[in-house]
Amino acid sequence: MEVKADALDGAFDAVLAAEAVDELKASVSALKAQLERQAVASGRLPLDGAKAADPALDAFVERYLRRGIDAGVEMKSLSGASAGEGGYAVPREIDGSIASTLKSLSPIRRIATVVQTGTSGYRKLVATGATEAGWVGETAARPETDTRSFAEIAPPSGELYANPAASQAMLDDAMFDVEAWLADEIGREFAVAEGSAFVGGNGTNRPKGFLSYTATNEADAVRDFGELQYVASGAAGAFAASNPQDKLVDLVHSLRAPYRQGACWVMNSDTLARIRKFKTSDGAFIWQPGLVEGQAASLLGYPVVEAEDMPALAADSLSIAFGNFRAGYLVADRGETRILRDPFSNKPFVHFYATKRVGGAIIDSNAIKLMKFAAS
Repeated sequence: MEVKADALDGAFDAVLAAEAVDELKASVSALKAQLERQAVASGRLPLDGAKAADPALDAFVERYLRRGIDAGVEMKSLSGASAGEGGYAVPREIDGSIASTLKSLSPIRRIATVVQTGTSGYRKLVATGATEAGWVGETAARPETDTRSFAEIAPPSGELYANPAASQAMLDDAMFDVEAWLADEIGREFAVAEGSAFVGGNGTNRPKGFLSYTATNEADAVRDFGELQYVASGAAGAFAASNPQDKLVDLVHSLRAPYRQGACWVMNSDTLARIRKFKTSDGAFIWQPGLVEGQAASLLGYPVVEAEDMPALAADSLSIAFGNFRAGYLVADRGETRILRDPFSNKPFVHFYATKRVGGAIIDSNAIKLMKFAAS
């Protein structure tokens, strides 16, 4: 009987131990769930590394993008004049991926000031003259100073669109990441179109590029607001035959000192290839590669941004820009990207017609300087 009692006690102990383990597991699971809820609320990834499920994103990707089922997806009008024809506002996760691709591939967007606006009529007041001030004694009268002048900037904008396509077989493949593919395709197509517009756009149904403004050799104190100053290279369609780097130094110092903090060069890769061969009188290259991974190479101490939409060297071309684009150029994004699924126009492919309204304009013409490839 004593042996049976010991066995029974052992069985009870095993049950109690199992219950304790179950309680411990339940406590750990509850604690983990609580931590994951806090992580989601603060924007961090859950403990298992997986993204928290987003019903709106899942509905958009799995139902609308893959199968064309639009029930439960928010409709947005593609045209202010026609609410009947619409598209769908992409979830913020996809819009964020598109924005990230744009920033990495669109060179001017990367260095300019970017603002979000809810309307197409974004406006900004900028000062065009110096602030008047004076000196007086402690008890002397204060004469009235001149009123500072202001100008209203309304960046021209247009509807930027892309129309990538995929086969229905691709969309039916569960291993095909339609979300990442679509964000990358739209971002790349947008980047090509807006990159050209930010440099040379004429301002008609598109941004006005900084090279579309009047260029003059007049200094800041003389020329009108909205005109850019240029420095001549010394030869038509080329750099000067001797000491060509001197003109680059002149271009740097045509930009006033406050703007030079944060300034950079903008040119295409062919122009940059020529400049990289320039040497000083003692044989040192004026181009300095970045010595640390992630560090930008520099020209006369300033980073270089390669923009392939900058003009090639030619007579009177404006092939090099130097300036503080954060202070000088504004990109205005209106709202989110919208998408309309079209399985009919090009069977058996499914097109995704994506649109986004983008504007751009110069906001400080003293902040950007140009090099004109001319004798004077």
